[in-house]
Amino acid sequence: MPAVSLEFFGSGTSQGVPVIGCSCPVCTSVDPRDRRLRASAVVTAGNAKVLIDCGPDFRQQMLRTDHTHLDAVVLTHEHMDHVAGLDDLRPLIFSSNQPMRLWATERVESRLREQFAYAFSAQRYPGAPEFEMLRIEPGHAFNVGDQQWIPILGVHGIWPVLGFRIGPIVYLTDISGMIDSERQKIYGAEVLVVNALRKTKHISHFSLDEAIEFARTTGVPNVFFTHISHHLGLHDEEDAQLPSGMHLAYDGLVVNA
Repeated sequence: MPAVSLEFFGSGTSQGVPVIGCSCPVCTSVDPRDRRLRASAVVTAGNAKVLIDCGPDFRQQMLRTDHTHLDAVVLTHEHMDHVAGLDDLRPLIFSSNQPMRLWATERVESRLREQFAYAFSAQRYPGAPEFEMLRIEPGHAFNVGDQQWIPILGVHGIWPVLGFRIGPIVYLTDISGMIDSERQKIYGAEVLVVNALRKTKHISHFSLDEAIEFARTTGVPNVFFTHISHHLGLHDEEDAQLPSGMHLAYDGLVVNA
């Protein structure tokens, strides 16, 4: 089994942190771990480098790293904080001279064809991005390069959302619940990434307490919370209070397993 690494491109919620116009202690913090771009991650496994979600901060995320190519993009769901950066894949598409592979469910693909109609048009203009759509079927594993990806279905309020198990690492974002048969796919992993929006309950995201309890039920020894809002609190203070083996993720953090 190839080694797997996951780099947090972004660990923030849909507004990012700091929030425009907010002067709370988190948004005015000088700790770089309190500056959170929209949630996204790069997984390197075997011979493939794969982006999970491509939000509106993608260009900035790429420019602050040394990444110069991606082999594919895997999408969890169609909300704009997870797909709005797809047009910024153009430099990678042009430099490779081939379409970018996008893995998505039928539902997500249909939304992309509406939101990015110019990229899927039969009369696509020369500067538009070109995508090769590849279908994710919940319940069926797929391979990117020589690494197997196992979809894990959760609920995001009233919407379906996918997480993924990539070898020893599980990545979940934007979930508010999961049935037991899907949760069982997490068992035995070494690392779990799961969303923890804030301390109070939310209609479509785990609160911090809910995320902690969910993580405990999986038995995964190393847990990182992502998709964090400014309402959760200062990174340094909140991370110190978490149970053993659990941490707040932050932008730029790399986890190896």
